Amino acid sequence: MKTLRLSSRQRRQLEKQLKNSRDVRLYRRTLAILEYDRGRSVTEISRTLRVSRPSIYRWIERYRESSDAESLRDEKRAGRPPAWTEECSEWLQSFLKRSPAELGYFAVNWTVPLLRDPLQMCTGKRFSDDTIRRSLSRLDYVWKRPRYVLAPDPEREKKTTYPPQNPAVAARLRPSGGRRDRFAAVSSLAGELEPTRPARPRVYFGQERASCRLRRDEPAYREAAVFGSSTSTAT
Repeated sequence: MKTLRLSSRQRRQLEKQLKNSRDVRLYRRTLAILEYDRGRSVTEISRTLRVSRPSIYRWIERYRESSDAESLRDEKRAGRPPAWTEECSEWLQSFLKRSPAELGYFAVNWTVPLLRDPLQMCTGKRFSDDTIRRSLSRLDYVWKRPRYVLAPDPEREKKTTYPPQNPAVAARLRPSGGRRDRFAAVSSLAGELEPTRPARPRVYFGQERASCRLRRDEPAYREAAVFGSSTSTAT
């Protein structure tokens, strides 16, 4: 095989195609031509790219004949017709409009593995998960995690405690924050209050008199008054 010598224009063209290529086959062929031009052997290139040596020889010969980087692309061919048809899209849309529970599945929302079974039953074809995901993307469907929404409690009004009529009292009794297990809000006056003194124990001196037996008022100096009266009588 003749030695391949690339010009600066051809090398720039191949490097640009290598940078912008999104096809793995085209990228591998372009890289093989550039590495061969740098002096690497066909055996080393085949070992690095993990392709056979005859394949690399065919790529080099194809590029030498045309001297065009576009010649390394695959030729257009008919290929096998796609398995996903318009009928499959119609079946998929009909399933998405209904709940899985209506079709006998123990599920609330559709998933890609779950859609595979009814599609196979109706179309007779077994599709992969990637094919179904691409079809859902074309129909503008996105995957989201389902959220559980609880039904409103019919007895919620009975369970709700009504606050006091005084707004100031209601503000002090209302717990702080929106969650449970939090400390209740304390009024600013609570820090100024002093602790109450303990009550003194009652001392029992004897039996109390009945309330009906009342005593008259006595003079402040009873003994002195009695002594004066006895002296005057002796005189």
